[in-house]
Amino acid sequence: MRLFLAAFVIFVGALKLQAAPPNIVLILADDMGYGDLGCYGHPKAKTPIIDRLAKEGVRFTQHYSNGTECSPTRTALLTGRYPQWAGGLECAIGTGNVGRYDDAILLADRRQLGLPAEQVVLPGELKKAGYVTGIFGKWHLGYEPHFNPIEHGWDEFFGYLGGNVHYFNHRETSDLHVLFRGRLPVHSEGYMTHLITGSSTDFIARNKNKPFFLFVSHESPHFPFQGPKDVDKKITKENWMTPDPDTYVAMLEDLDSEVGRVLDSLKHHDLEQNTLVIFVSDNGGFAPAAHMGPLRGAKSTTLEGGIRVPLIMRWPGKLPAGQESSQVCATFDLTRSILNLTKARAPNKQLEGIDIVQHLVERKPNIPRTLFWRGKRGERTWSAVRDGNLKFVRKTEGPTEEWLFDLSKDLAEETDLLLQQPKEGARLKALLNGWEEDIVPVR
Repeated sequence: MRLFLAAFVIFVGALKLQAAPPNIVLILADDMGYGDLGCYGHPKAKTPIIDRLAKEGVRFTQHYSNGTECSPTRTALLTGRYPQWAGGLECAIGTGNVGRYDDAILLADRRQLGLPAEQVVLPGELKKAGYVTGIFGKWHLGYEPHFNPIEHGWDEFFGYLGGNVHYFNHRETSDLHVLFRGRLPVHSEGYMTHLITGSSTDFIARNKNKPFFLFVSHESPHFPFQGPKDVDKKITKENWMTPDPDTYVAMLEDLDSEVGRVLDSLKHHDLEQNTLVIFVSDNGGFAPAAHMGPLRGAKSTTLEGGIRVPLIMRWPGKLPAGQESSQVCATFDLTRSILNLTKARAPNKQLEGIDIVQHLVERKPNIPRTLFWRGKRGERTWSAVRDGNLKFVRKTEGPTEEWLFDLSKDLAEETDLLLQQPKEGARLKALLNGWEEDIVPVR
């Protein structure tokens, strides 16, 4: 009888463990090119920890950012929708809260350039489902106090408000102080990547007995190009964006080590089995520092190098280990997946992504997708639509340039098919034009 009771207690305990809400750790790299990791083919950088994460989980080969730059992709992640709906966030907010195209300039003049809290579903819906939430690192969704992450429902925030800072003094090129803890400006000593990790592991330790959503929003490998040993390297406005290939590799390898610190913290607190870890980039790499592998184009364009990025997901016992997925997916798919996984009351009628996690859990075959992009900066607009394997790309800056590519045969986008397949070109162009007519900003 005692043996039976002991077995029953173990069984009930196992059921409770199984039913425990999963933790979510989302690690977002900044400006990481498609080929910037060892497991994606980087010829020099050693990233053994992230490579191992891929071996223990799923590595995606056709994942896209919803934006060509930082702010729009982060908007898509927190809203679960195309960033164009938000208004003024189709390109990165400029240093010092500067709008970079007409709508953004108007909003900046009204001190409304940023992501309105009423548009977001992360983290608010997760908090309603009982999750504690923390974001550490880059924000880039508004400088004004009413755009602070705490006003968006995050329980904790440590990081910087803009798009990039000096890795050691944590100031922008304008010398503006943008480092905050919660709503208050702070000063900290140390390399930015390490500070972000430190706050993240501390958050895990303090919340190990609760379901949590941890957003580790790294600056690396975004410029300025400073490795962890470059404390004395002179960085000025003039060389802030100057590529440095060796330093870039050092930044990638240091980021890999810092991802390891987060994973070690999960293991130390016995949280690995019940935690979904997502590693992804916010857009393509900054040329010529980043390695885009076989892809053409870079950050700020809708060519593959500007929007196709690494994505790795690990959830032991739930997601298959060592699998490569060619399913086409995008940033806002992560949003729907997280909301569904945490049993949050997602406003599904508003979400525009699919549940990519459930798709993998159920071992479903690949499904065709139709995805759209548009990025504005000054007088230049890059836009695109992918429908199945065909992709139509348009660049407007003075004369309009248009291309049609078959990605199943031409990953490098070298062969324009517009003259060979005029009907398909017209069909995709109509799809893109129709989407642009429908997607009117809500403000």
